Amino acid sequence: MLDRLYTDARLAALYDRLYPLPQATLDFYLPLIMGARSVLDVGCGTGALLAAARDAGHSGRLCGLDPAGAMLAQARQRANIEWICGEAGVLGSAHEFDLAIMTGHAFQVLIEDAQLRATLAAVHAALKAGGRFAFETRNPAARAWEQWNPERALQVDDGQGNTVRVTWQVEAPFDGRTVSFAETYTSTGWDTPQVSHSVLRFLDADGVARFLAEAGFVIEKQFGEFDRRPLTRESAEIITIARAR
Repeated sequence: MLDRLYTDARLAALYDRLYPLPQATLDFYLPLIMGARSVLDVGCGTGALLAAARDAGHSGRLCGLDPAGAMLAQARQRANIEWICGEAGVLGSAHEFDLAIMTGHAFQVLIEDAQLRATLAAVHAALKAGGRFAFETRNPAARAWEQWNPERALQVDDGQGNTVRVTWQVEAPFDGRTVSFAETYTSTGWDTPQVSHSVLRFLDADGVARFLAEAGFVIEKQFGEFDRRPLTRESAEIITIARAR
């Protein structure tokens, strides 16, 4: 089930203000996108990354896929990119893309083994032979969830003169597999707060490698940060570029 952040039109409209595309993320993924003729963004959200690629001069096929209609409503403000609402399985087995990406830690919403396997199989089927899949997931050893607490708040203007404040609260701590948490949104222009409940899966590098191999991918490169520094046990990220066999 999608959490409220991705299904509520009001929250989806705020997403890019609350979570603007980090420059480090753009610097890592944009060269990959610009070097591929056809690109699939799995879990594209509001489509900010593909929009940046088109603005940078990408003239080939750019396709964004996301199951959240509210997020795609924001993405569809860009008419020069293809947008598809649904899970990765709707793509079929056309083997039509040179590159697939999954950014914004979207990989971590694939909670169950079956769901992860199905998504990786669908991505593999969507890629041409030798096509690449690039994505990131938080390294569980870095324990990012320890920063998700009410004391760490985010505050933005909604563009209509209202202040929106976001706080986080872990609801179920890391159990060796997942973390459950809530995001609470309050605004001077709203009658009541909006609460989004989420569950994220934290796979280590060995787990990532195992699932990729099962799906027919070979890992080409892995990094621990978006500046391409090597992956270590203490790295914040597990950033992977894999090739479809």
